[in-house]
Amino acid sequence: MDKTTTDQSTYDVLIIGAGLSGIGTACHIRREHPGKRIAILERRQRMGGTWDLFRYPGIRSDSDMFSFGYKFRPWNELKVLADGPSIRRYIAETAQEHQLEECVHYGVEIVEANWSSEEQCWLLTGQDAQSGERRVYRGQFLVSCSGYYDYSKGYRPTFPNEEAFGGEIIHPQLWPEDLDYRNKRVVVIGSGATAVTLVPAMADSAAHVTMLQRSPSYVYSLPGRDWLTGLLARVLPSGWVFALTRKRNILLQQWMYQACRRWPEKARRFLLKRVRKQVGPDFDMRHFTPEYMPWDERLCAVPDDDLFRVLREGKASVVTDKIERFTEHGIRTASGTEIPADIIVTATGLQLQLMGGVTLKVDGQARPLKGQMTYRGALVENVPNMAWIFGYTNASWTLKADLVGEYLCRLLGHMDANHYRVVWPRDNEGQVLDEGILDSLQAGYVQRGRDAMPRQGRTLPWRVFMNYGCDRKQLLEDPVEDEHLTFIPANTGSGESAQPARAA
Repeated sequence: MDKTTTDQSTYDVLIIGAGLSGIGTACHIRREHPGKRIAILERRQRMGGTWDLFRYPGIRSDSDMFSFGYKFRPWNELKVLADGPSIRRYIAETAQEHQLEECVHYGVEIVEANWSSEEQCWLLTGQDAQSGERRVYRGQFLVSCSGYYDYSKGYRPTFPNEEAFGGEIIHPQLWPEDLDYRNKRVVVIGSGATAVTLVPAMADSAAHVTMLQRSPSYVYSLPGRDWLTGLLARVLPSGWVFALTRKRNILLQQWMYQACRRWPEKARRFLLKRVRKQVGPDFDMRHFTPEYMPWDERLCAVPDDDLFRVLREGKASVVTDKIERFTEHGIRTASGTEIPADIIVTATGLQLQLMGGVTLKVDGQARPLKGQMTYRGALVENVPNMAWIFGYTNASWTLKADLVGEYLCRLLGHMDANHYRVVWPRDNEGQVLDEGILDSLQAGYVQRGRDAMPRQGRTLPWRVFMNYGCDRKQLLEDPVEDEHLTFIPANTGSGESAQPARAA
C-alpha cells in the first residue's frame, strides 16, 4: 500500500511553483502580510522554474531585465538581456532576502487540487519525486504559479525518416550537459526565441550552424548593456536610476506594441530596415520577412546584433524551406537541398500545459480552467479562493505577475478586515465567449493549445486585454469588492459555495 504523508499544518497560502512568479508572489505576501503561513510547492530540486530547467547554450531572457525584474527589487545590473544562470541567481537572492527558503518544499509534484466547501480549504495531493510517497497539503488560498507549458517535454513533431539520421537529435528543453558541438555541423530547426538564441551561441565553436525555418520571425536587436543607466548611476543614487530605467522601459514596451498594432505596415518597414542594415545589402531578406504583421506573434530580441554578426561572418546561415525528410547525413528540404549535419536541434517550441497538469476540483468535481473565464485576469471563475499567474505575451511576464501579487495582498487584507473566509468569482450576466484568452496570437503553441485556455468574456472584468495600464487600474485602484465576487464568512455551511459550474 502506498504511503501517504499529510502535512499537519494548515497554510494561509499554498503556491504551486518556485519560479519567477511563485517567488515574486510569495515576496509580496511576506511583505504585506508577514504573519501568514506560506508553502511553496516545487516539483524540481531547485528554485528558478524556467531558469533552472533550460540549460541550452546562450539561454537568456527575451525581455529587458529592467522590466522583467521585480518591482519591489529592481534589476541592478547593466545587462539588458540576462543569461539564465543570472536570472536564477536573482530569483534565489530575492527569496533569501525575504526569508522564503524554509517555505519551499522541493521535489513535490502536485497532481490534484481539491477545494472542500465543508472545510473551506484546499487539499493538494502530490507525489514525492524521490521516494514516491503521496503527500497532502492543506491551505486556505491557492495560487498557481506553474507557468503555461509542460516542464517534462517540449513540442516535438516527428519528421519523415528521422530514424535514418546518423547523428544526435536534441530538443532544447532536454539539453544534455555533456554535449560537445565543437567543430560539428549543427542544424537548428526553428525561427523563434530559442532558435535565434542558439545559433549565435553555438556558432563560434561549431563548424557551422544552419537555422532551418519553415517561416521567418521578426527579429530586432537591443544593446547588450544599458550604458545610459550606467552613466546616470555614477552621479545619482542607483536606486533612483534603476527604478527610472524600469519605468522608461515599461513605457517603451507599451508604446512599441501599440504602435505595431496601430500602424502595422510602418512598423513592419521599420523592423525590416533595421535588419537590412545589420545583415548587409547582399543578404536574402526573405529569411527575415514574415507574412504576418508585427506582434501577431511575439517579436524576437537579440543582444548587440549577435545573430546578424554570425551571419555576416559566415559562421551561420539561414534556410527557409520545408523539411522533406531526414537523411543519414542531414536534412533534405522540399526544394531538393541537402543540409549536412552532425547534430540536429529541434527548437520547435513548447507544449502548452496549464497549472503544471494539476487536476482542479471543487468538492470532488472536476473544474478545468478551459471551461471558465478569469476575473481581472487574476482569479478563476467558479473556483473559490484561487489566483493564477499568467503574465504578458506582449511585454515582460513579470509585470503582470507583480500586479497580481499586489492585488492578491489587497484581496487577502480585505477578507481579513471583513472576516471573510471564501471569495468566489461568478458570472451573472452571461459574459462568456467561445474565445480563448490568447486567440489573438498566431504562435504555434497557442494555436495547438487553444482549447485548453480559459475563455474570454465580453467586457471587464472577464476580458483579458494584455494591457499594463488597464490591469494596473483594475487590480490596484478599483475597489476590491464588487458585484462579481461572492464573499463568504467562516463556518456558514457549504451550500453557498457549491453551486454548479458551467459545463467545460
